[in-house]
Amino acid sequence: MNSMQDVLTFFQSIESSTRSLFLVSGLALFLSLEAIIPLFKMDYDKLRHAGINFTFTLITLIINLFGALLISAAVDYNFENNFGLLNLTADLSLWSYVVLGLVLLDLIGAWLIHWIEHRVKWMWKFHIIHHTDPSVDVTSGLRHHPGENIFRLLFTTIAVLLTGASLGLVMLYQTISAFFAALTHANIQVPRWMDKPLAWIFVTPHFHKIHHHYVQPYTDSNYGNIFSIWDHVFRTTTSMENMDDLVYGIDTHMSPEEHSNIKSLLMIPFQEYRHPVGSKFRN
Repeated sequence: MNSMQDVLTFFQSIESSTRSLFLVSGLALFLSLEAIIPLFKMDYDKLRHAGINFTFTLITLIINLFGALLISAAVDYNFENNFGLLNLTADLSLWSYVVLGLVLLDLIGAWLIHWIEHRVKWMWKFHIIHHTDPSVDVTSGLRHHPGENIFRLLFTTIAVLLTGASLGLVMLYQTISAFFAALTHANIQVPRWMDKPLAWIFVTPHFHKIHHHYVQPYTDSNYGNIFSIWDHVFRTTTSMENMDDLVYGIDTHMSPEEHSNIKSLLMIPFQEYRHPVGSKFRN
């Protein structure tokens, strides 16, 4: 049997407990690496910081229960109607189907909605919560406002419909996506000779952390999730030669009372918009 078919079959029937094991194992791996090869020696209460980000994760899990129904409905529609870009030809090899499917799911379900969140003011106000983190580490990839999770679920569903992805491919994509969320936010040092060439295709730890610099134009760049190719194609990349120049957070919310308080973070989208330096929402 084709090894790639085995992979798709495995993910098509993967149980929630197995996915949870993958997630926990990934977090444990990068937490260990953060202690061994940290990018920065940050002075912060790691347990309290993780508690805030894990709280957002619990809320996300609840929302995802409903989101799973939407995604499942999209997969069923594709199957019943042979719908989507990947189903336009029967000549597509299985490897081409998987690689093309992952790249397109990442474009529509991750890169596009991320780019839109930085362009539409009311959506940006929800996304700000992710950028307020002053100490980016492996748990920061879990830090998303419930409202933003709804945006992303809707775009993931749209991506599934437009691509015609199967359940196995969708679950494979979401598993890889979760791994990259942990990898790219983890406070780990990656050799420049390795990070720089990989960043032409994949989102690497250094490539993504530039996106978390506290001021423009860095905040509005490097939107990629798994693949950085879309940032290169749409010319939305920014580089930083010296990673020691990085300052995490967002310049409009640098107060601990705001960026390290669950209630305050949840209320940010409903507060008056604040103009950062270099704001694109002046009017």
